[in-house]
Amino acid sequence: MKGKQPGLAAVAGGLFLVFGQPAFAADADVSALKAQLQEMTKRVEQLEKTQKEVDEALEDPSISAVEPPVAARLKAVESQANRQKKAAELGESLEGISVGAGLTMVAQNASGGPSERDGELNYRADVEVTVPMDSLGNSSEAQLYGQFRIGQGEGLGTLGTAFSSANATTFQRPNTEASDSTVLLAQAWYGVTLPLPLGGNPDLAREHLEFNVGKMDPFAFFDGNDIADDETTRYMNQALVHNPLLDVGGDVGVDEFGFTPGLRLAYVNERTAPESYGLSVGVFGSGAGASFSDSLQSPFVIVQAETEQRFFQGSVGHYRLYAWENGRSTDLNGEEVRHTGVGISLDQQVHDYTRVFTRLGKQIKGDVRFDRAATVGMEFGGSYWNRGADALGLAAGAMKVSDEFNAVSESIDVDADGQADFAYLATGSEQVYELYYRYFLNGQLALTPSAQYIRQPGGGAEADNFKAVGLRAQFDY
Repeated sequence: MKGKQPGLAAVAGGLFLVFGQPAFAADADVSALKAQLQEMTKRVEQLEKTQKEVDEALEDPSISAVEPPVAARLKAVESQANRQKKAAELGESLEGISVGAGLTMVAQNASGGPSERDGELNYRADVEVTVPMDSLGNSSEAQLYGQFRIGQGEGLGTLGTAFSSANATTFQRPNTEASDSTVLLAQAWYGVTLPLPLGGNPDLAREHLEFNVGKMDPFAFFDGNDIADDETTRYMNQALVHNPLLDVGGDVGVDEFGFTPGLRLAYVNERTAPESYGLSVGVFGSGAGASFSDSLQSPFVIVQAETEQRFFQGSVGHYRLYAWENGRSTDLNGEEVRHTGVGISLDQQVHDYTRVFTRLGKQIKGDVRFDRAATVGMEFGGSYWNRGADALGLAAGAMKVSDEFNAVSESIDVDADGQADFAYLATGSEQVYELYYRYFLNGQLALTPSAQYIRQPGGGAEADNFKAVGLRAQFDY
């Protein structure tokens, strides 16, 4: 038996090694696990503390120097995202809005007649805004248009007994000091374009209706002319800008600024494009109604037929025929009566860089100072002398004295002040001539020297003739 004891001892030692040693290892693992749990608990507590600080910091939209960096970064990212979102929303809200601005400055001298007039200055500024509006259905397009105007200086105005003004760019509120340059809302109207036929594909439409209503300039829609309708870029004499019977003669019936409330309806046919045809009618306030101080009773009504054609080997031309009636025109004796008349306005390109224009007008009803008017002119593009943006223009016009005015011009006294209103014998025609050269310095600035000659002003055969020279600066944006 004693010989076997060492074997038992060895077995016992082996069992100890097998079962006793893992017990010590397990204790060590438990201790390590406890240490890890304690470390994780501390980290969780720290994270909870940091999260609490971040949450508290995020409640305040401003960034402070003591808040957690992560909060500052989140706020910075959020602020940048908000700015980009607002910029995108602003861009969407401004999409389609167009803005234009122009500044006209004129210096003129006049000679002839009883006095010399040197250094007459004036300026006029215009801002135009067009805002797209929601469609009214049937694929229509709508817009809201506004024009603001400001200016100072009366310029040369009318010289002596002349019918027309030598400077149509002037704008100053009447009965005010020259220092008063109050901004005027010149135009504000709503316009709709409706493709025809109704319910059809607007992309394939070759006919459409146009409707405008609000405060307008009737000449923006009627009696247009591509080379004789803008005193800020071409002719400055009033008789050469619009039909003299309507503008100089006053039959258009607008307020003292040239605007009036009204509406316009037009039909346009482009089935034979590039040629087109149109028919339009306008109804506008006249007399006291033009200044919103009375109703639109007895308005100024004008009907116009127009076409764009390709003559002279495909050169573009515009031809307009119109007739008007003004229920509140004024006769020579100061009475408010109905006037009617007809007119023609055309412009045609006859060569690569040469265009011509003419206007004709005939008074049908009404006692007026002149009852017939004709203007004609041409413009040569600067490409002829390697100045493509420049232009040279010259024009002439005549306003024939009416028989009624001829009979009373020496003696009529409408205001009953004991003095004749005109006090001269009107027998012939006032004749107007103008020459200009438009020199482009860049796309936003043009200088235009001009010269005018007014012969027999007011139709007075013995009246002194006038000369006027000037320089116009036109800034456009």
